[in-house]
Amino acid sequence: MDFQQSDYGGGNDGFYNTNYEQQSYGYDNSQQTQPYGGYDQSAYNQPYAPPPQPQVFSPNFSEPKANANNTGGGYTNFDDEPPLLEELGINFEHITLTTKSVLNPLHQTDASVMDDSDLAGPLVFCVAFGGFLLLSGKVHGFGYIYGVGVLGCLCMYAVLNLMSMTGVTLTCTISVLGYCLLPMVILSGLSVVFTLTGTLGTILTGVVILWCSFSASKLFVTVLAMDHQQPLVAYPCALLYGVFALLTVF
Repeated sequence: MDFQQSDYGGGNDGFYNTNYEQQSYGYDNSQQTQPYGGYDQSAYNQPYAPPPQPQVFSPNFSEPKANANNTGGGYTNFDDEPPLLEELGINFEHITLTTKSVLNPLHQTDASVMDDSDLAGPLVFCVAFGGFLLLSGKVHGFGYIYGVGVLGCLCMYAVLNLMSMTGVTLTCTISVLGYCLLPMVILSGLSVVFTLTGTLGTILTGVVILWCSFSASKLFVTVLAMDHQQPLVAYPCALLYGVFALLTVF
């Protein structure tokens, strides 16, 4: 009996068809390109890259630092920044110059001495004045200094603006009156050790009042260019410093 390949669906050998298993079970050997387990062997052939090392912070303040406000990656050099006291408005050179003008009222004063009307010096003098009053047993000293000082500065500000053609700012008025309080601070320091209720104390108090009022009026006249009007300016200044003298003596 002769057997044909077509009778059994065989292939080349006459027994089975090699395409039958692939067609029956959906298995295609040609699509198995990945190695066993489904992993790509080429991923293991990459060279080993070590992890990045952490950056160590070095506190070297001389180097330029990154500017947090600059999103463009710029740098700011802190060496070019102004000093802290200058940013706060404290100028020791100006304080020294104005203090010398107050302590020596007979010396010729430049008009530019009050271009920078700072309040650091007057604040220090007022605190020192209140501290000496506190050492003398006058606990109410700070309250009177604040009340009389604010009222006196406002009154002097109004009087000077009525008398002068150019006008004056309130900060300039406070600065001049505060700096010229320095002789009164010295008097309050002496009142801690000596009594000022006697004849010598009265004379010394009168001299300090004239000293403060003369220094303040000279600065006001120089800044505002008020020629031959210094006695008119010195009178209200004397009234203000007279109240401070009463606080010191009594």
